[in-house]
Amino acid sequence: MSTPETNGSRRSHVGSQTLARGLRALIAVVESPDGMTVQRLAAELGVHRSIAYRILQTLVDFGFVTHGADGAYWPGSRLAGLSTAYLPTLRTTAAPVMRRLADEVGCMVSLFVAEGREAVSIELVEPLTVTHHIAFRAGMRTPLDRGAAGYALLASMPPAAGEPDAVARARAAGYATSAGEVEAGAFAIAAPIADVHPPAALSIMSHREAQVLAAREHIVRAVAEIAAAAASPAGRA
Repeated sequence: MSTPETNGSRRSHVGSQTLARGLRALIAVVESPDGMTVQRLAAELGVHRSIAYRILQTLVDFGFVTHGADGAYWPGSRLAGLSTAYLPTLRTTAAPVMRRLADEVGCMVSLFVAEGREAVSIELVEPLTVTHHIAFRAGMRTPLDRGAAGYALLASMPPAAGEPDAVARARAAGYATSAGEVEAGAFAIAAPIADVHPPAALSIMSHREAQVLAAREHIVRAVAEIAAAAASPAGRA
């Protein structure tokens, strides 16, 4: 399963090295499950410890990072505000539908959007009806030309030369499926949400193929409900 990339941080343009280094540091803190130390960040960035310390302290000053009692640096509360600022109307519209869908099918439901050549998960809802399911975190990125979520997103766009055959099938069926393309042994189904920008789709993943196939009608109905709500005057506000 892929993880969030640094979005070009290793290919910084001239004049943006300081900003790129700070962003790489922030991503490193967010992705570190055990907290980030000055020494480890210095090693990841390839800089002196004093530089890593100054970067972390700057992030602390702005609330993006917090310095824990254990001496490690952790994601700060300022990030919560940033996360809710991204496509708030779509996420608010989709959330209750995703909650109902997750409980109906007993799987985590993810809201993906297209960003460049990647499918990016921006919202997740876990089922309350079961305790064991495939789980991943917001920010997960997968290639747009691989896996059910990517196929569904491409299916909402005009046909393009060289696109996978699965995309044409998704346009015809209203949903896409895949097996083991994103995570070994996992099956996925995704359906595009019509007429939203950027292109968006709901996705479900399970280790049980039958569970995924049984979710077909549920997920198609869910994306239609979200699309209708998004097209309403309240949804466009």
